[in-house]
Amino acid sequence: MITKDKLRKMWPSLAGIVAGIAGGYLYYIEIGCSSGTCPLTGNPWMTMLWGGVMGYLVGDMFVKKEQGKNQS
Repeated sequence: MITKDKLRKMWPSLAGIVAGIAGGYLYYIEIGCSSGTCPLTGNPWMTMLWGGVMGYLVGDMFVKKEQGKNQS
């Protein structure tokens, strides 16, 4: 079960995924490939998937990582 503490730590990544999916769909609508032969931009599911992945990576940069024990 996801606790409030875990959710609080994960919210930048989750927000990045949602923003990336929305951005990927907007990219498909506004710029996408008109001929349909482009592998990434010709399909809305692929642009949303890649947008979500990129959003996760950007959002994960803002998650504070726990400091591990001093490993000597």
